[in-house]
Amino acid sequence: MQVLVRDNNVDQALRVLKKKMQREGLFREMKQRRAYEKPSERRTREKAEAVRRARKLARKQAQREGLAPMPKRKVRPEKPRAAAPSTTPQAI
Repeated sequence: MQVLVRDNNVDQALRVLKKKMQREGLFREMKQRRAYEKPSERRTREKAEAVRRARKLARKQAQREGLAPMPKRKVRPEKPRAAAPSTTPQAI
């Protein structure tokens, strides 16, 4: 995994690296490997993950076909903007 540091901005590069590691599932894997996982527990976990993925895929498919409601969109509050200078002539 490689991240470029631009203009000596190490903080931004670290954020990008963490985001990439999160997407790849590296943190989850490191947490799992801290302790031994019995083979039976591993099978149970993997089966549960597969069921979760299948349900998510079926839900998304149903949403695309119009059989299930689409998720509600998050509404972000608008930021107050600086007042633009007026273009109408003013009397002095």
